[in-house]
Amino acid sequence: MKDARETFGNIDIYLFDQILKERFPPDAKILDAGCGGGRNIIYFSREGFEVFAIDENPQAIQTVKQIARELAPNLPLTNFQVAAIEKNSFPNESFDFIISSAVLHFAENENHFNQMLFEMWRTLKPNGIFFARLVSSIGIEDKIVPIKNGRYKIPDGSERFLVDEKFLINKTEELGSTLIEPIKTTNVQNLRCMTTWVLRKS
Repeated sequence: MKDARETFGNIDIYLFDQILKERFPPDAKILDAGCGGGRNIIYFSREGFEVFAIDENPQAIQTVKQIARELAPNLPLTNFQVAAIEKNSFPNESFDFIISSAVLHFAENENHFNQMLFEMWRTLKPNGIFFARLVSSIGIEDKIVPIKNGRYKIPDGSERFLVDEKFLINKTEELGSTLIEPIKTTNVQNLRCMTTWVLRKS
């Protein structure tokens, strides 16, 4: 039996939950938008999915390409691109599943948030799934300090663009999409709160 870490890497636990719920058909095309060092593509690369990834950091993309060389040598390295999320070059309706893990809270303001969100949404196929994990104000409303443009200083000392439940519900409706599970928030010792937002494109 394979070691779980070998199979899944350091995958986001809530993305792992999506795997357990069998939301990835074998022929799924998956985009990790803001992939970082590629922790969320290890399982999908190993299991033969058609994986794509973008990140603004060239070193991150080099790391992801190395993962692909080792685990999925048949994947074209052109699947992995240095690009801003709000300026990606993929055609409309390209992907069955889009991962946005710990990315949207880096928005400079709501307009930047919308640019990233709608550009990812543009590339999602009808009936596709959008999975996001992002810092929110949910549960720590009395512990955050407003800066400007929807950005706040949070108790862990960082500055983030923060959303709340109403904001996410409004965006869900604006996209004309459907929540496929309730919005879930994990409070990390009152230092930050991470919210999971999972949508299906109508």
